[in-house]
Amino acid sequence: MTTAHAAHVRLFRSLHTPSAPLALANAWDAASARVVEAAGAPAVATTSAGVAWALGSVDGNSLDRDRALAALAQVTAAVTVPVTADLEDGYGAGPAEVGATVTRALAAGAAGINLEDGTRTPADFATRLTAARDAADETGTDLFLNARIDTYLLGLGAPEHRLTETLNRAHRYVAAGADGIFVPGVTDPATISALAAEIPVPLNVMAGPGAPPVAELGRLGVARVSLGSGVAQAAYGVAGRAARELLAGGTYDALADAVPYPEMQGLLATR
Repeated sequence: MTTAHAAHVRLFRSLHTPSAPLALANAWDAASARVVEAAGAPAVATTSAGVAWALGSVDGNSLDRDRALAALAQVTAAVTVPVTADLEDGYGAGPAEVGATVTRALAAGAAGINLEDGTRTPADFATRLTAARDAADETGTDLFLNARIDTYLLGLGAPEHRLTETLNRAHRYVAAGADGIFVPGVTDPATISALAAEIPVPLNVMAGPGAPPVAELGRLGVARVSLGSGVAQAAYGVAGRAARELLAGGTYDALADAVPYPEMQGLLATR
């Protein structure tokens, strides 16, 4: 591990605190990462959905590992702050392949990674987390391993048992090597507070319109707030509005809040 990478991991770990939650506006390429960094972000997170869409693929483990890691390397090279990478399920059929993915992600400069359980059994996913942690240990490289639990996002199991199931998974994943737990799909304050109180590592939630503000989430015990694919979706929403406006009315108002051309040039020229 290089001195710079070690410093990035230490910094990234320190940013996870409910007193001032780490707010991540997820990027999907070098340019979006630079825009996020220039806005003052202390770290950059990637979104697997945004990366996949930008490369002409669908989200959900459809993008091949080589292209995903090449995109990650472009992001880490574009910014000076720590980068945490959304690696979906690890881009591999089994733990050995997950370990290989993590080794390559670390070589690409990632200070942290996300792995998601999806519809896998908790036991299966735990072996993937352990493989990820072992891969980092074998290279002598630290990383922040964030385990995503999809019980709420995918509506898994009976609603009345979902909190208990999520907590059971969280404890199992922490024992397998996770440094943080990510529970997207939950915005109810009481549920978030219960999760934060019972999970012994930093809690990450996904936010968007209708979710509590970052400061309120921090008061509930959340240490990290992500926008997921929301920023990429918003950007593509602007593209759609601009196209419809141009084609239907011949006007250009949708472009009013665009980043000025010289500013974009400057952001990339400095790297």
